[in-house]
Amino acid sequence: QAQLVESGGGLVQAGGSLRLSCAASGRTFVTYAMGWFRQAPGKEREFVAAIKWRDRTTYYTDSVKDRFTISRDNANYTGYLQMTNLKPEDTAVYYCAVRSTYCSGSGCYDLPGYNYWGQGTQVTVSS
Repeated sequence: QAQLVESGGGLVQAGGSLRLSCAASGRTFVTYAMGWFRQAPGKEREFVAAIKWRDRTTYYTDSVKDRFTISRDNANYTGYLQMTNLKPEDTAVYYCAVRSTYCSGSGCYDLPGYNYWGQGTQVTVSS
């Protein structure tokens, strides 16, 4: 059974950095794109960033542009989210997810398009 496991979350002061990892294990599955999403207490899960696995096209929500960088290591089937200049409003549980179907532009932001999800990792940014 395919699994995605996130790691790298933690507590950091505002202005600090964290790098999240998302490792796939289990059976091999077709990946069109990997996405990162987050859910703050009392809020809906929202899109953060996505990367197309083959050509590395990236997408970001406006609030994290120029602060977060998504990348992937094809050899190890691992995705990363480098987060810099963190702000208290970035506090949330961060989830990675994989989709096997085509998307482009804002279509890659849609949660229902992602087939597999990790369990989440907590990121807390103190002021």
